[in-house]
Amino acid sequence: MPNRNQPPHRGAHDNGGRRRLTLQDIADAAGVSPGLVSMVLRGRSGPSAATAAKVTEVAERLGYRPNRTASQLASRRTRLLGVTSTPGNPYHGELVEEILSHTHDRGYEVLLAPVTRTHEEVGAIQTLVDSRCEVIILLNTTLEPATLEKALDGLPAIVVGPSVDLPTIDVVRTNDTAAVTMLVDHLVEIGHIRIAHVDGGDLYLPRARREAYEAAMHRHRLIPLVVSGGETENRGAEAADELLRASDSTAITAYNDLCAIGIMDRLQTRGLHIPEDISVTGFDNDRISRLHGIALTTIDTGKLEQARRAVDCAIERVDQGRTQRVIHEFPPRLIVRATTAPPPSRTSRRVTAARRAIAT
Repeated sequence: MPNRNQPPHRGAHDNGGRRRLTLQDIADAAGVSPGLVSMVLRGRSGPSAATAAKVTEVAERLGYRPNRTASQLASRRTRLLGVTSTPGNPYHGELVEEILSHTHDRGYEVLLAPVTRTHEEVGAIQTLVDSRCEVIILLNTTLEPATLEKALDGLPAIVVGPSVDLPTIDVVRTNDTAAVTMLVDHLVEIGHIRIAHVDGGDLYLPRARREAYEAAMHRHRLIPLVVSGGETENRGAEAADELLRASDSTAITAYNDLCAIGIMDRLQTRGLHIPEDISVTGFDNDRISRLHGIALTTIDTGKLEQARRAVDCAIERVDQGRTQRVIHEFPPRLIVRATTAPPPSRTSRRVTAARRAIAT
């Protein structure tokens, strides 16, 4: 029977209160020294193949997990990859999921820093810097270059989305101009001439997409109409009412999928049918846009490839010592689904009723 008066084994414990296995535990079970165990688990030369195999088998059988913090302190490296993202943004969610998957088994941990109304991007970056991240991936940064450079404090970074001209920052993005041109061309090809654009604000990406829309409309000798919107469903819904009040557009290009879904929801609430009365397009090909009940015509940006390339760039910076700036641009792809169709031959009674309801 165990001696109840025996003092407990001293050592580190995991979050569940269980004692974490140590090198001594593995050494005792394998019949070797702790130093030899350390050499095997670190992949150092010296131990025989048979000894290495025995130690590895014992470590796996006992469920040993290395103390990453101690290893990082010993090597003076943290092997932390920081990522800023906006919670609730499905596009960011898919990017983060792929980043986590691509860093798996590559010797790095990912530290996420949320960007919210109460935790702005500068603060999120500062959290990652203070946590000793070696490199940072910024999802759709909204910061001006000078502010971003100061916040990073010399750390290399990879920006996914907007193009930022700083020597320590790589850029992974899609061609927004080509993408928006595809959307406008698609709508013109199926017969639309009154095409509106709901933008996403005044930052780099919204501005680039708005300018691309205007250029495409001018190329088709059509009159552009831009309505202020945003990145969320609520801003899209507000823009939909503004469009019904101010225009007779038969098609709408939205800044992103969330904005487009907000537009669709408000139009349908007003009694309109999509695409019979109004066609709507998005941008990003989020998961929700692919649902059968949404089936949004949109742009696929190659987001998963972008996430993987961003991780590769980050590791090249810190492991391979690359200092030369690189820009990777992925070609966009038009995804035509159920929210676009030829325009109605005349304004429907549903559209007329909706406009009257808003006017009153």
